This record gives sequence, C-alpha cells and structure tokens, in this order.
Amino acid sequence: MTTRTLASRAPRERPETQVRIGARLRAARQARSLTIAQVAESAGLTKGFVSRLERDDVSPSVASLVTVCEILGLRVGDLFDPPETAVIRAGQGRPINFGGTGAHEALITPGTQQGLEIIHARIDPGGNGGDDLYTLDCDVECAYVVAGHLTVVLETGEEDLGPGDAMTFPGRAPHTWRNASAKVPCEVLWVLAPAP
Repeated sequence: MTTRTLASRAPRERPETQVRIGARLRAARQARSLTIAQVAESAGLTKGFVSRLERDDVSPSVASLVTVCEILGLRVGDLFDPPETAVIRAGQGRPINFGGTGAHEALITPGTQQGLEIIHARIDPGGNGGDDLYTLDCDVECAYVVAGHLTVVLETGEEDLGPGDAMTFPGRAPHTWRNASAKVPCEVLWVLAPAP
C-alpha cells in the first residue's frame, strides 16, 4: 500500500509534446519575491517538485498546477497563451503627433501594447515641443538620442543630450524639448511606460 501511494505521487516525466510553462512560473514567482521553498510549502509540494516544474521536467496534476498558479497570482490559462509579439518594420510605424513643431513622429510599438510605448521622432532644426511645459500620463519617460542633439527642459533646468545619451524622468514632471541646432536635425526614441 505504501509503495502504491508513493508511486502514484511520484512526478510524471515530461512528454516531448508538453507545453513549456516553467519559465512563466519562475518569472511569476520571482516577481512576487517568493522562494521555491515558500511556494512549495504553501502548495503542499516538495521543493524538488517545484524546482523541476520550473524546469519543465515534470507534468503537474491539474490540482497542483491550479494551486501553484493561485499562490503566484496567475490564471492557469495565462501559462498556455502564446507570448504576444509584434514586428514594426523600418518606416512602417504609425504616424502620430504629440503637438510639437518640426517633429515627425511614428509609434513603433503596437497600439495593443499597454505597458510600454516607443516613439521614433525626427526633429527638424529648431523643432520643439512648445514654450510651455507639459506632462504625460505615464510613470516614466526616457529620451534616447540616436543622432543630433536634443535639449530637454524641466522645471529644475535643462539637459543637453547628444548621440547615445539617454535621459529618464517622471512622465508627470512638467517638461518640453527642443533641437537648438539651426542646421542639423536630430533623431530621438521616446520611451513611455506605461503607455499613456
């Protein structure tokens, strides 16, 4: 009887056709700052089983998987959805206008992306975001200068950025920008998180 109980509880080896979910489980555990031991104890499983589960070395029972997902704050279905990917080819970004003068902007992340928005901007000589400071409804904004020079103006002062420079600041901080050059355009990637 004891042998039979142990055999029925032994982890089943992963078949070759099984969907790989271990990396998603590990990422969810780490995002919650939980150890394998904490998850195992909460789920009533062994540390070894949870470790093997994260390496896709075992197939869990439905009950075990549901329990682990509840502890990690995941829906079971999230583990099996393919990752959302999108490719925006060079020059195919959706044209947008944030209200600047002399700026040619294109959204290079898909409109369905809510966690992050990236805008590719070509700013003509003398182009600017206006004289008045403005804010965006995002937590973090980053300007990465690909070519030329960009001046970012905040309430606390100005920062001149050249090729390869990046500046990160709160999106809700009043700011504006300008290409102070009279002859040279600049190229900037604006990264906003989450997407406004």
